[in-house]
Amino acid sequence: MVASELRAQDWLQRGMDTLRKNPEVTEKSGLADSEIAEGLREALRVGSEKVVSHLGRKDGYYQDPKAHIPLPASLQNVQNILERAGMGHMLDDLELRMNRAAEQATPRAREMFVQAVSEMTLDDVRGIYNGPDDAATRYFEDTMSGPLSEEFTPLVRQSLADVGAVRVYEDMMSRYQQLPFVPDARADISEHVVDHSIKAIFEYLAVEEAAIRNDPLSQTTSILQRVFGR
Repeated sequence: MVASELRAQDWLQRGMDTLRKNPEVTEKSGLADSEIAEGLREALRVGSEKVVSHLGRKDGYYQDPKAHIPLPASLQNVQNILERAGMGHMLDDLELRMNRAAEQATPRAREMFVQAVSEMTLDDVRGIYNGPDDAATRYFEDTMSGPLSEEFTPLVRQSLADVGAVRVYEDMMSRYQQLPFVPDARADISEHVVDHSIKAIFEYLAVEEAAIRNDPLSQTTSILQRVFGR
């Protein structure tokens, strides 16, 4: 069992101990906070696994219009000029490889969601349960975006190198700069891929969270049915 899972269990046990000393039942549902915490933990597990399984596979980003990572805006002029010079295929190749890098890095997010659960307080649990359909997603977006970006950056850089995106980018820019009278243009493709990857993860997590809260077919375990069933 990984350390993050042990921390999540320790957090849940501490919450249950607190409730034994000071039992409090959520007025809205009649459920104890310990049940709500377990349900939210399960919802996050189910939702994040679906998101990671969808995005963290070949074409998970590239073929999905909502998740697809486009070229950085700063390369627009480069694209236009290289297309006129008959080298537009280099931009297409770079765009594909950028999406491949995101697909390789995304599975790491699953472990980070488990860790984030371990840091939730009972006040967080109550607020999320009684909040809007994307309350858990927004909570994790607020608390995880920074750490997720830090974790993703070296992974994406390595993935960009592994899939050949760095080589393609450097070759493309070298050819571009050899053309006469072209404006200077640079892009941080690592930062671009990281930002778009994280945005797609949270957008899809919001969709999964709303489904678990409202769609009985998405309440696939007994705890989800008990906590979110109407």
